[in-house]
Amino acid sequence: MTRNTENSQGRVLVFLGAPGAGKGTQAREIARRLGIPHISTGAIFRENVQRGTALGLLAKGSVEKGELVGDDVVNTLIRERLREPDCASGFLLDGYPRTVPQAHTLKDILRQLGQGPPLVVNLRVRYDVIMERLSGRRTCPVCQRIYNLRSRPPLQDYLCDVDRAALVQRADDREEAVRQRLAAYERQTAPLVDYYRDAEQLLDVDGEKGASEITNELGRLLAAV
Repeated sequence: MTRNTENSQGRVLVFLGAPGAGKGTQAREIARRLGIPHISTGAIFRENVQRGTALGLLAKGSVEKGELVGDDVVNTLIRERLREPDCASGFLLDGYPRTVPQAHTLKDILRQLGQGPPLVVNLRVRYDVIMERLSGRRTCPVCQRIYNLRSRPPLQDYLCDVDRAALVQRADDREEAVRQRLAAYERQTAPLVDYYRDAEQLLDVDGEKGASEITNELGRLLAAV
């Protein structure tokens, strides 16, 4: 592991892992601890789909089928987002890059911004565990808090603990969409693990532990690099 993951501009982190690996949960907490923005491409796309924007219309079909959004769309989104002032002190990317070509684009974007290469966290979770997690996952449409009916249920059935909104199952969490997402991940995203490992930028983390245990482990690992 090289120590070239920070420079005068701040720390850049990328979280990898299959759908249901816990990227969103861990990314939000780690970004909060580090005081940097958590940039989730999935959340940005879903927001635009709900608002019916031009970007949302482009992404809608892919998101609902569990397919990856086209490189041109997502690269443009990321390029514009990383130019915003809050990213000057570093940021955490959740859901991008998803392909090796996107990783090359990110490298170019970071170079243009005067940022060094990212430190990449890979959350490892077995296929059967992912299927169990996603089939029971429900999301609050108001605050986006995520629950699991088996492992992290709400206090009251199907209602958010925070705002009492009725929880929903995302279209991309339904069984057929999950299978499509996992197939897309194995085909296009999993090679990123080898790409970043070869570049000595990868931290492998067991994503099957408890959420707080994973967060604490990440905190220790990130403090050491």
